[in-house]
Amino acid sequence: MTKTKLFSPGPVIVTDDVRNSLLHYDICHRGVEFEDMYERLRGKINRLFRADDSYFSVVVSGSGTASNETVLSSIVGEGESVMLIRNGVFGEKLLEIINNYGISLVDVPFEWAQTPDLGVIEKAIADHPDISVVAMVYHETSTGMINPVAEVGSLCEKYGKVYFVDCVSALGGEAVDLAAQKITIATSVGGKCVGAFPGSAYICAKENLLERVRPEQGRTVYLNLGKHYREAKSRSQTPNTPNVTLFWALDQAIGNILDEGIDARIARYKKCAAMLREGLRSLGLELLLHDEENMSNTVTSAFLPSGTDLKSFILCLESKGYTVYEGKGKYQEQGMFQVANMGDLCERDCAEFISALDGVLKEIAG
Repeated sequence: MTKTKLFSPGPVIVTDDVRNSLLHYDICHRGVEFEDMYERLRGKINRLFRADDSYFSVVVSGSGTASNETVLSSIVGEGESVMLIRNGVFGEKLLEIINNYGISLVDVPFEWAQTPDLGVIEKAIADHPDISVVAMVYHETSTGMINPVAEVGSLCEKYGKVYFVDCVSALGGEAVDLAAQKITIATSVGGKCVGAFPGSAYICAKENLLERVRPEQGRTVYLNLGKHYREAKSRSQTPNTPNVTLFWALDQAIGNILDEGIDARIARYKKCAAMLREGLRSLGLELLLHDEENMSNTVTSAFLPSGTDLKSFILCLESKGYTVYEGKGKYQEQGMFQVANMGDLCERDCAEFISALDGVLKEIAG
């Protein structure tokens, strides 16, 4: 079977051992074998987050949005507010969740691709004593920008706030370190940098926070963090039927990262991103971001030459066996596309992609 080269930020190309893990024989999710696997998997998740013994992890069947919704619908109590720092599409997805649950909000928006201003953030925290949770996206995938996670973490520690970070497209590709970055609770998913499949999301949080999250405080049944924690803590179980098959794949994928070494995986991603950016620039394409310090290790946003039709470009590239993302919102209108180097891609794949991209740009230009 020929692999389509997915240069998109999820789903990603998985390794053969991750794919083959889906063929695991059937088990009952209420049996000891599942419980043993779940216990092992939760330990691997903690290691991937570089979490110390004060953190505890649970797995939620669903996309990254499901894990974010589980957190936001469960941890905010009566009379408390969430402060949301946002500068892109995925920050706005957190905003949608907050608004849909009627959670009190202190909104701190910045322009897309703008680095959040720490002075503005600190003032907002200081001016609103009802804030219990500060929320932010680690890697804003819609632009490829890394936000100032550690700096905001220091502010949250200073003011005694719970710090929730969406690490959905960061974990496994960026230097996520919950303890060092003062992150109280974080989310991620298998089908991005980790190299598993969509549908296996997870949460890692300070256990003293989870102990305070009562099941009746949650606004949902399935995405109820209090229930997930108590079931996992008491008997290595989930409160409802999970997607058992994807647990095996997630376990294998995280195991692969731990075997390779987290730092080695990140370095490999960073090297591939540098190759892609050099190639894009060599073809005369302008990148959205220019400060390497703010650029992620796995997503690069670039603009097509003026007058080039974005959809025609995407289709032509797909006909050559490569998939990339269209830009979102105003960037789509400006002819921006995104190239991701997540999953089972190597330097040779990146070089071949740039060669194919060169051919497509020449073909479209006529």
